[in-house]
Amino acid sequence: MKNPISNEPIHPQTRIGHVHLKVSNLDRSIKFYAEVLGFEVTTRMGNSAAFLSAGGYHHHIGLNTWESQGGIAPLPENTGLYHLAVLMPSRKALAHALKRLLDHQWPIEGASDHGVSEAIYLRDPDGNGIEIYVDRPRDQWPQTANGELLMYTKPFDLEKLMSDEMRESL
Repeated sequence: MKNPISNEPIHPQTRIGHVHLKVSNLDRSIKFYAEVLGFEVTTRMGNSAAFLSAGGYHHHIGLNTWESQGGIAPLPENTGLYHLAVLMPSRKALAHALKRLLDHQWPIEGASDHGVSEAIYLRDPDGNGIEIYVDRPRDQWPQTANGELLMYTKPFDLEKLMSDEMRESL
């Protein structure tokens, strides 16, 4: 007899809790995730691992050199992590993250409007892809005529993001 639970979708409140990355240089990676992105170190395990978070959570990002100390980044055509995504709570928080990147002169690889979200793309010191983004409210997500979700990739104007959010701050 087939189990009816195995045919049900995963619980709708399920979330991806954290990402754990193999890095080549722990101090360099901690500096990037803490200083450039603004995460806080919650735990450090000597020179082999560290855990960072936002808002006091135990960890959103784990970093380790257990197998990768001094290692090299995988080639772009290899399989593996495409990017990790950091969901910001608002456009203002996204603008603040962009300002941090600009203040640290960190290279930005791209910026896209996906209809459901607005995103900024970059790489960490080990070449891991990072998306920093904000979702639009669900009632604003684009849909096809028959009600299916319609995601796309269009240019996202970062200067407009900064000017919109600076104007809101006044």
